[in-house]
Amino acid sequence: MKRLYKSFYFAFGWLCVGLGILGAILPLMPSTVFFILAAWAFARSSEKFYTRLINDRYVGIHVRNYLEKRGMPLRAKFVSIAMLFATIAASIYFTTRDPFAIFMLLSLAFGVAGYIISLNTIRKNTL
Repeated sequence: MKRLYKSFYFAFGWLCVGLGILGAILPLMPSTVFFILAAWAFARSSEKFYTRLINDRYVGIHVRNYLEKRGMPLRAKFVSIAMLFATIAASIYFTTRDPFAIFMLLSLAFGVAGYIISLNTIRKNTL
């Protein structure tokens, strides 16, 4: 049974890596959150791939900042929140006029923004 769980986590880790790469290319899809999920899955299935991911020169610093310091640099917080509200505003403008849907989208945006603000602010981008 343990082997089945490891296989599931390993496959989930690679799925998240793929979505993270896709998110780096597509403008409105997040990437870092998928790499953090991949690190979580690889920590439970493959030490080799976990180590490779957290030491990657492109995404490793962001994953390590979140996992070890529970934080984000100030610039990343600002960009994340700005993109969040830009995306929500575009969604509202182009898709709905329903007050309930607008309320739900704005509630989601403020909830996520609150979480991002609550994370530690990392002054330097190094460990």
